[in-house]
Amino acid sequence: MNGGDAAPARHDRLRAGSIQSLLNDAGFGAATFTTLAADASFRRYARVTGGPRPALLMDAPPEKEDVRPWLAVARHLRRLGFSAPEVFAADEDAGLLLIEDFGDDTFTRLLAQGGAEAALYDLAVDLLAALHEIGRADAVPGWLPPYDDDRLLGEAALFTDWYMPAALGAPTPPELRVEFLGLWREALPPARALPETLVLRDYHVGNLMLLPDRHGIAACGLLDFQDAVAGACAYDVVSLIKDARRDLGPGIAARAEARYLERFPGLDRAGFAAAAAVLAAGRAAKIIGIFTRLWKRDGKPDYLTHIPRVWHLLEADLGHPALAPLRDWFAKAVPPAKRAVPGPGGSGR
Repeated sequence: MNGGDAAPARHDRLRAGSIQSLLNDAGFGAATFTTLAADASFRRYARVTGGPRPALLMDAPPEKEDVRPWLAVARHLRRLGFSAPEVFAADEDAGLLLIEDFGDDTFTRLLAQGGAEAALYDLAVDLLAALHEIGRADAVPGWLPPYDDDRLLGEAALFTDWYMPAALGAPTPPELRVEFLGLWREALPPARALPETLVLRDYHVGNLMLLPDRHGIAACGLLDFQDAVAGACAYDVVSLIKDARRDLGPGIAARAEARYLERFPGLDRAGFAAAAAVLAAGRAAKIIGIFTRLWKRDGKPDYLTHIPRVWHLLEADLGHPALAPLRDWFAKAVPPAKRAVPGPGGSGR
């Protein structure tokens, strides 16, 4: 082994030792584990078997990702009565967690197997409504970061900073980027007029699990909520019904939105629609940038296949009058003929 191989090998041995210590301390010393498929994050998961209960090992290299936000949000959601995974053991400094295993039944998997789409989306909406009905002082702890304009603008900038250079073959002109962010800032007031809630931020069927041994909204298991913030109530609604990874069946999105709004009769419908369009469009622009970055920076090109769907979602939301100036910006900066899929095999939509 040469000197270049020694450091990674030593790191792997140390990592394996930390994992074994965590398992030993939690009573899982004789257990074995099987690596699960990776996701878009730097976290890795393994299913732990042969221990006192079903469990997953979350391995989040601390130089890449901090597990503390996940822990804090998981514990908060469980205190509120929602089904976030129980934490059996944690080594926060090492980025290692031993958590409850919810099984394999993500909503995405169930839908692919022909599961009842309307019923699954009803359950997802009912959970959101229940979360949003909890008084702000209880549901939105003071340690949550705000989903303020600067954070939303920083996310929108992923479009100009990652997608445009990759798709158009040249860096985004600085003045075009400044104009883009200025128009977004002008569009955000409708979102600020909505009630503020705990925003899970990546709320879609891929992060929801059916737990058949539980009842009511507890049957909906929650995953991937470490980026939770305090923000507008419409954000997770549009995250659910304007899914970057799958096309919803006819009428499902409208049914879900109507079901949510029925729980809040005092919510101004026109104001909600404007805010939902603004937040959904910003989310779509962000996702197009993130999927490009996953390919360009992280070597994960599979997400590029979803970009045409996200463009269609973005174009639909840009049709709202609240976004007319941004619709004009997109028409100028990235006209329809230029809205290509970047990267390997990218040839447009």
